[in-house]
Amino acid sequence: MSALNDKAVDNGRIARRFAALKAEGRAGLVTFITAGDPDLETCRAVLHGLPAAGADLIELGLPFSDPMADGPAIQAASLRALHAGTTARKTLDLVRGFRATDADTPVILMGYYNPIHAYGVDRFLADAIEAGVDGLIVVDLPPEEDEELCIPALKAGVNFIRLATPTTDDKRLPTVLQNTSGFVYYVSIAGITGAASADNAAVGAAVERLKRHTDLPVAVGFGIKTPEQAADVARVADAAVVGSAIVTRLAGGLDAQGKARPGLAEDVLGFVRELAGGVRGARV
Repeated sequence: MSALNDKAVDNGRIARRFAALKAEGRAGLVTFITAGDPDLETCRAVLHGLPAAGADLIELGLPFSDPMADGPAIQAASLRALHAGTTARKTLDLVRGFRATDADTPVILMGYYNPIHAYGVDRFLADAIEAGVDGLIVVDLPPEEDEELCIPALKAGVNFIRLATPTTDDKRLPTVLQNTSGFVYYVSIAGITGAASADNAAVGAAVERLKRHTDLPVAVGFGIKTPEQAADVARVADAAVVGSAIVTRLAGGLDAQGKARPGLAEDVLGFVRELAGGVRGARV
């Protein structure tokens, strides 16, 4: 981890949450939803309900028209959000509203660099901090481009969370981890989000390897669709990340016009409770 992150990063919400999880002797559940999907009102209801449903950390997708690292479910969610009028500013407004009722649950914005660049890096970081954002995951900025956003984010006190994959070898890992903070997001399968699940033994070995290179918590995502799969990951990692399965559950509650059916938010939150039950019971 870089010496740059000497402001709010080392003692912020993410660090405090993982310390609390460690003290409880369990892994965390990280949930992903796309900001504004399928509309701002439904998204707001889901977002505000996630902590009580068992989400320990929240990833909020920043909608983008060309999410090339995402599978069909999250691509569709991003398009629904854009069609509903969701912007970067409205995404930050969602976080701001969430912070009015929850001062503790970490919120990480996940997405692509283009919307942030269009907003203006310095202005985006200032507004993100004011809204209550704790970290960024920007999937299309490699370490070689850290000066674009990563370094400014760390200097501002915003965690910059990096992805590691099965193809990130020991030679590449130090470069990937150099300016990473908050936690490491291990992508358990090569490819797009929502693909097949990884082998449990392979995930365990990968987490052990990452732990040899960093003291940061390791969260594992991609391919986790059931409480049982979430529990398997929670036995070996510091957190399980579930995104596509939640987004797919949400999409299943839309009518033929793509509008939210009554009870959609409650149904999605019920699924999150099931996932949280798997995670929380994994080490018992």
